[in-house]
Amino acid sequence: MNRIDRLFQQKSKNILSVYFTAGYPNLDDTVPIIRSLEKNGVDLIEIGIPFSDPMADGPVIQASGTEALRNGMSLKVLFRQLDQIRTAVETPLVLMGYLNPILQFGFDRFCAEAQRCGIDGLIIPDLPFAEYMREYKGSTEKYGLHMIMLITPETSEERIRLIDENTGGFIYMVSSASVTGAKSGFGEENLQYFRRVNGMNLRHPRLIGFGISNKATFDAACDHASGAIIGSKFVSLLGGEESVEAAVQKLKKSVTGS
Repeated sequence: MNRIDRLFQQKSKNILSVYFTAGYPNLDDTVPIIRSLEKNGVDLIEIGIPFSDPMADGPVIQASGTEALRNGMSLKVLFRQLDQIRTAVETPLVLMGYLNPILQFGFDRFCAEAQRCGIDGLIIPDLPFAEYMREYKGSTEKYGLHMIMLITPETSEERIRLIDENTGGFIYMVSSASVTGAKSGFGEENLQYFRRVNGMNLRHPRLIGFGISNKATFDAACDHASGAIIGSKFVSLLGGEESVEAAVQKLKKSVTGS
């Protein structure tokens, strides 16, 4: 069974998913970050593939991607780093990146390498749903990878239901129509969107991302979905704390209070 499916079978609420940029702050931090996140009880880990033109990312993640590329991070390097990751961790792992570098690497080859390393799912924010269905669904299914699609407050009910029927793992609910970045709280418009999607009785669980940075936003996301995804807050901590472990522990305390 895919580890993402197993996670949602075992735990239906208060799931904490954390994103970080591979190769940041240092090129060889990827595996230590994953191991520290698992040790500190993070439920799901999203490994960001740095790209020079990340359209959905705010300034914090953009800067981390630029630094990671300067450090020498590439898909070839990342897969080498992840080669033995499943001897060390059991947490579900998702690769998140943009289509251009994946196509340069070769989509089928990318999926094969991801499977070999024990990756469970993919998030490709700039991959249109129709193109996924037409060109790439076969490869992801062949290699047992869940394609996780994003929805926003502007996504139609028809499109949400198509995504729910044709993808795997969970649905990534973007909290608002903006780039990534920390927010202090959610407004009524955000909450109405959460309630609307929750009322659709979809077959897949949902995780809410973009703007989760403290206990208030994490709790609000968990009230309206199975959990939350944190990215910019953790990437900021990685850049500012003295060690990976200190960054992970400070993140956990800031969003869960423990």
